[in-house]
Amino acid sequence: MNGISPKVQNQIAMLQQMQQQMQTIGAQKTQYEMAVREAKRATEELNDVTEDAQIFFSVGTVMMQKKKEDVLSNLNEKIETLELRIKSLEKQETMLQGKFEQLQTQIKQALEGKVPSAV
Repeated sequence: MNGISPKVQNQIAMLQQMQQQMQTIGAQKTQYEMAVREAKRATEELNDVTEDAQIFFSVGTVMMQKKKEDVLSNLNEKIETLELRIKSLEKQETMLQGKFEQLQTQIKQALEGKVPSAV
């Protein structure tokens, strides 16, 4: 990185940090999406069983017998919470992507010897 100004080096470091943040957000979003799919699948399966069927619910390392309506309520609440988290991550991802592209443009212009009009 010899010959590159300290400002541009700093911008490159910031760009790398943003890239790592976007990867982290993407990984979290994928985990939440998978959890939503699993909860929805469980909900679909529960809809096929009778009201008096024995249903067990995992609480940590313990399995507890619960009423079907309680388990369905819990799953629907979990789905709702996860979907809100996914939307929040998507907003973060969009905002970060915009900043990333703007910084990338500034770095490219600096390396090409152009002065960006707005910093």
